[in-house]
Amino acid sequence: MPLTDLPLADLLAYRPEVAEPADFDAFWRDTLAGSRGLAAAAELSPAPTPIDQLVVEDLAFSGFGGERIRGWVTRPRREGPLPVVIEYLGYGGGRGIPGERLQWAASGYVHVLMDTRGQGAGWGSGGATPDPHGSDGATPGFMTRGIARPEDYYYRRVFTDAVLLVDAVQDFAFADPARIAVTGGSQGGGISLAAAALHPGVAAVMPDVPFLSHFRRSVLLTPEHPFREIERYLSVHRDRVEQVFQTLSYFDGVNFARRITRPALFSVALMDDIVLPSSVFAAYNHLATEDASIEVYEFNGHEGGGFAQWLRQTAWLAERI
Repeated sequence: MPLTDLPLADLLAYRPEVAEPADFDAFWRDTLAGSRGLAAAAELSPAPTPIDQLVVEDLAFSGFGGERIRGWVTRPRREGPLPVVIEYLGYGGGRGIPGERLQWAASGYVHVLMDTRGQGAGWGSGGATPDPHGSDGATPGFMTRGIARPEDYYYRRVFTDAVLLVDAVQDFAFADPARIAVTGGSQGGGISLAAAALHPGVAAVMPDVPFLSHFRRSVLLTPEHPFREIERYLSVHRDRVEQVFQTLSYFDGVNFARRITRPALFSVALMDDIVLPSSVFAAYNHLATEDASIEVYEFNGHEGGGFAQWLRQTAWLAERI
């Protein structure tokens, strides 16, 4: 597979101007306040699994609009409070079967995996959280649901779920509220950027080949889905181009990166045809933190560094939380 974007030297300096709405902060402040006002206490119950060397629990917590979101909590069998890694999932995946993801808990962390509302049937072992919201006409997939208005856009709900999960985790007796990191690959990386920007309780962020940044360039140049869902939508709704990109500006990872002051470890793959490397560097190069680093996988596609990147994350995170 050839390189899909700019040469690395250009990427390292790539810091484009990306549209940011004047009411960006107010939009998210009001969105989060509205859902926090409807939140009920999180619930944990034993998960059905033969795994007995770790505690595996079924999680239900309040997300956008007070709606119950599912997840798994997997943690060591020892007294807390312990450091936490919250993980968000890639596009189309769900929380799967309890016990599928043991690495963080086996390494001494509380691992909290958030189900992504409405997803879970694209890969993996399924999801358990509906998205009980309608949409006007949309291209198949999730990228254009409610895209005509930021108030209706699908990712407003997902990002709110992600932030309110941090609220819930801070109340767990076995979790150290001062040592909460967020991570995820692809879509999960984009969600982690939003969570880190919007919740002051996030101590570190580790976006892995993160999706959902620099929307205009990504829609224009990315050869593969899911960004092509937006391209297809605009090929039909020719009169909504500026309206759509105005909506997307409220959800652009670049605008969230500008607000991240905590330590950040990114990864990028230079042969990625799903998430353009320039979109990753656009966010990375706008970070407000001085403690930032990025792992570059020159000969990989969207799989990025795989397990090698997880090993890098563990070493990096151990030095910080």
